[in-house]
Amino acid sequence: MKIYTKTGDKGTTSLIGGTRVKKHHIRIDSYGHIDELNSWLGLIRDQNIDGNHLKMLKTIQKELFVVGAQLALDPNKKSKNNFQIPEFTGSSTQLLEVEIDQMNELLPAMTHFILPGGHPIVSYCHLARTVCRRAERACTLLHQDEPVADNILVFLNRLSDYLFVLARKLSQELETEEVKWVP
Repeated sequence: MKIYTKTGDKGTTSLIGGTRVKKHHIRIDSYGHIDELNSWLGLIRDQNIDGNHLKMLKTIQKELFVVGAQLALDPNKKSKNNFQIPEFTGSSTQLLEVEIDQMNELLPAMTHFILPGGHPIVSYCHLARTVCRRAERACTLLHQDEPVADNILVFLNRLSDYLFVLARKLSQELETEEVKWVP
C-alpha cells in the first residue's frame, strides 16, 4: 500500500464511498479531531499507569476508530454494508459510566473547579478531554446538516466526563495535589 497518492494535493480528500470533499469540510474536521483524540489516548496509555486504566483506554481507542470510520463514511451512499464498516453500537458508553462511577466513589467530593495540571499524565488527560470536547462540538455542527448517530454524540459527551474523572483519579494515585480554582 502506497502511503502517498497525490490525490489530495489540491485540497480535497475522499470519503469512504469515493465522494471527494474539501479537506476543510466539517465531516473531515470531525473525524480529524477523533484521530487527534485517539493519539492523545495513546500517549496516556504509554505512561506508567494502572493496568485497568490501560485496558479501558485501549477499549476506548478501538471504539474511536469505529466512530472515525462512521464519520468518514459518505452519508449519501445507500448501503454501509458494502464498505464493511462496523456499526457503532454505543454499548461502550455504559462502560464509561460504570468506570466513572467506580472512580468517583474513591475520590473526594468536588467543591470547586480544578485547575488542569499537577503531573504530566494528569495534564495529558486534561488535554485529551479538551480535544474530546472539540470533537464533540465539530460532530454536533456536522449533525446540523448531515445526521450523526445520536449514540456517537452521547459517547463523546460521556468520554470527556470519563477523561476528567480519570485525571482526578490519576492525581489521587500519583499523590498529586489538585489545585482548586477559587475566584
